[in-house]
Amino acid sequence: MSDDLHPLDAHLVGALAALELGPTRSAESPVRPGSELSVARAAALFLAQCESRHVDLAAKQLQSKGRGFYTIASSGHEGNAGVAAALRPDDPALLHYRSGAFYCARGHQVPGEDPARDILLGVASATAEPIAGGRHKVFGNKALAIIPQTSTIASHLPRSVGLAYSIDQARKAGRSTPWPVDAIVVASFGDASANHSTLVGAFNTSSNTVYQGIGVPMLMVCEDNGFGISTPTPSGWITQRFSARPGLKYIAVDGCDVADVYDAAVQAADYVRSSRKPAFLHLKTVRFLGHAGSDAEAAYRKPVDIAADYARDPLLATARMLARAGYASGAELLEQYEAVRARVAEIAAEVLTLPQLDSLPDILAPLAPRSPARVAAAVSEPSAPERLASFDGRLPESEGLLTLAQTINRTLHDELLRREQALVFGEDVGVKGGVYGVTRGLRKKFSAARVFDTVLDEQAILGMGLGSGLAGFLPIPEIQYLAYLHNAEDQLRGEAATLQFFSQGQYRNPMVVRIAGLGYQKGFGGHFHNENSVAVLRDIPGLVLAVPSHPSDAPAMLRTLIASAVVDGSVSVFLEPIALYHERDLHSPGDGGWLASYAPPAEWASGHIPIGQARTYVIAPEGLDRADSVGDLTLLSFGNGVPMSLRVARTLAGQGVGTRVVDLRWLAPLPVEDLLREATATGRVLVVDETRRSGGVSEGVLAALVDGGFHGPIQRVTSADSFIPLGDAARSVLLDEQTVLRAALALLGRP
Repeated sequence: MSDDLHPLDAHLVGALAALELGPTRSAESPVRPGSELSVARAAALFLAQCESRHVDLAAKQLQSKGRGFYTIASSGHEGNAGVAAALRPDDPALLHYRSGAFYCARGHQVPGEDPARDILLGVASATAEPIAGGRHKVFGNKALAIIPQTSTIASHLPRSVGLAYSIDQARKAGRSTPWPVDAIVVASFGDASANHSTLVGAFNTSSNTVYQGIGVPMLMVCEDNGFGISTPTPSGWITQRFSARPGLKYIAVDGCDVADVYDAAVQAADYVRSSRKPAFLHLKTVRFLGHAGSDAEAAYRKPVDIAADYARDPLLATARMLARAGYASGAELLEQYEAVRARVAEIAAEVLTLPQLDSLPDILAPLAPRSPARVAAAVSEPSAPERLASFDGRLPESEGLLTLAQTINRTLHDELLRREQALVFGEDVGVKGGVYGVTRGLRKKFSAARVFDTVLDEQAILGMGLGSGLAGFLPIPEIQYLAYLHNAEDQLRGEAATLQFFSQGQYRNPMVVRIAGLGYQKGFGGHFHNENSVAVLRDIPGLVLAVPSHPSDAPAMLRTLIASAVVDGSVSVFLEPIALYHERDLHSPGDGGWLASYAPPAEWASGHIPIGQARTYVIAPEGLDRADSVGDLTLLSFGNGVPMSLRVARTLAGQGVGTRVVDLRWLAPLPVEDLLREATATGRVLVVDETRRSGGVSEGVLAALVDGGFHGPIQRVTSADSFIPLGDAARSVLLDEQTVLRAALALLGRP
């Protein structure tokens, strides 16, 4: 035995050598009386467990050489190999970062796969790694139906619930998905993550759904090692919280005993597959090698306690069973253990020589692919032949002038009609038709299976979108108010926006999130109904953020986002200004200046608005044709700022000033080319930004102008750095037209 073995490794080597051979059982016999696990399958699981252990040890060695970049170990959790053995390799799995033995066991269920190599390629950030291509170390492989997750705080649980729900809904509707009709979803997580609101919300959603008689075929596996980094989980806490939850079958087992785990997992999987209800499998495990590479476990645990846990080593427990079953002696099992060590060492030596990502284009390639020509073609796909009947004999293009809310409603109707995979859901969107009536009538027309109400939980709503996208649907979820997004935004940042990035496009979550937001509701509702912070959305790599202001633009923009989701798997947000939903007039009561007719399908191609294309209004001075007016000032704005800027521009026109009002329309990506062109046309720019001065949109616009080489005078006007209060006090916080006018005149050098 080498003197440089880790104490855990040394203990196992010594214990294996001391095992005695028992009476021989046949390969198909139970590995011990009363178990369904055969000797042959137990032997295979032992090799998977050995593989996972040696990968952990090799990862630590790679780290010591500066070539291992992720060393959260699965050691002590290797009993989860029994869960993989109890499932089918086409049951989708979303795994905890300590589910290495599960990954190894499933990898050997599919011919041609090499799970140990996969994991070490990820540890070394090698481009040859099969799922993330060196972008992160995740358990993921499409051939193994393992969907990559970072799973730091059980953030994958809402997606898992959404996927399980969607698989069952598709089964009932006779729709095909990438998964078998009777597939079940398995999601694993740690005991510390069980305290996080993300997991709590996911469990509540599954229970609520099952309570309504709707299927959620999901196996939830809690790998409970008793620690959250350095903080102990109170003894009995997980059992108390989950053993008596309505609608959830709870099974607890010694997670260090692979036969017990296998038997319990078979029972749980059979229950979930037959009942289409969730089950909670509680594996009581042990944690070896600390939390991660930088974790000094001795700082919070006594050495004697760490050493005492070695007796619970899952590998030793499996080896002991195999020896007692007469499969192999301790010496023979040790020989197998060392053979796996040698093979893993060879892989580790190989990955040291393999390239990593070394160019920005290569890194960014799968983040947010864009196919503008294909998106344009998808926008103009033929409408459904039954369109006239679906609109009850009155097509929206014959309705006359419509408001912003009405054009969005008609667009959703058209898209639901021609895209059978589309779903619209959220709080109050179904029966009520939305707080502002934007989804009114859609549920009645397209059924409760395609337009439905959800629980009041934004994490659950976005998780439903993420999961249904994986099942082949086209989710269009609604977040009722922008302020409500903030408790769930990690579902966009950490889950939605990363999936293509961490899977090299092998998995996508196409989704268009509709959010009602921004201010100017005449003091009604306060902060929660007048939220003007969009910084978190603009900061998410790859996310498209669209803000329609005019009812003539909203349909084309929404169709573009939906087509981009279909073609490129894009994740986008359609931020709808509440104050403009039902606005009809622009300059004076009754002028109808903020209404528009709905374009018929024949005009959708010609009216297509690509992602990142702004709209310019030219307001010429009195007596000058707008076609001949270059203009004296450019106003850059979006949302509520657009009608505000147009009114200011009209006032300026009366004073002989020509103005170009640019509706950005897209806040991510910004229409940089358009705003630079329109800024250069006049040489003066005023950014009219209804969001906050700090972290608002204007900061990005100014940076884009400067980066683009614009040297003319630039000013900005914004709302205050404040939450929006109730009543008339809101006017003191929000940007107003008089402020815009004063700033414009000052920029022009006029009193």
